Amino acid sequence: MTHRLKKEKNYSYIEAGEGTPIIVLHGLMGGLSNFNSVTKYFSEKGYKVIIPELPIYTMSLLKTNVKSFAKYLHEFIEFKGYNEVILLGNSLGGHIGLYHTKQYPEKIKALVITGSSGLYESAMGGGYTKRSDYEVIKKKAQDVFYDPAVATKEIVDEVYETVNDRNKLIKTLAIAKSAIRHNMAKDLPKMQVPTCIIWGKNDTVTPPEVAEEFNELLPDSDLFWIDKCGHAAMMEHPDEFNSILDAWFQKRGF
Repeated sequence: MTHRLKKEKNYSYIEAGEGTPIIVLHGLMGGLSNFNSVTKYFSEKGYKVIIPELPIYTMSLLKTNVKSFAKYLHEFIEFKGYNEVILLGNSLGGHIGLYHTKQYPEKIKALVITGSSGLYESAMGGGYTKRSDYEVIKKKAQDVFYDPAVATKEIVDEVYETVNDRNKLIKTLAIAKSAIRHNMAKDLPKMQVPTCIIWGKNDTVTPPEVAEEFNELLPDSDLFWIDKCGHAAMMEHPDEFNSILDAWFQKRGF
């Protein structure tokens, strides 16, 4: 990781740059380093990029749900004293960003979602019956990307370790159930926040029709596609992801 983790109160986070705060929300199996290129690019463009470590595996089981993580994010924003933030979330992180925006819209300037859950949950938390088989887990990790080579040994090892840790697996399944319960279809038409949707055309976890549905249901959204790209666009095509988002920020005056 290129940036040092700060620890304050009960929060751990990465912070880089100065300017409008962009709070980045990682996914279920996603480390903070998945956003290295986003952090580097936008921290040099007049934004303060903050990536909090979400307490996915440290919350009590009863609180291991989308709603609790949205509340945790709200408390973090209060703790940092921000008045206006842009939220950027991938996968589960996008879902937390959406739910947070529903609950606490007053401080959200804009929302960016990529491969977000919230409308369609299929592969999240499922299919870990053969979790002790490294090759099976490797294949699952590779399937997240269009190019399997993006799933480095480090990424596969991390996923393998997570699903073979009983406590983490139980929490993973709890979150998967919570994501299904917290379907956002009825909420999205009421959410007026400007939203940038960046999606991989070859995403098999949250397929392209999910992005189209988000775009239809959100009143003020723009949808952008990245070709030959799976579930984590900011990792697989970092330059294209950054230039799409930068152009959208400029167009919207953020």
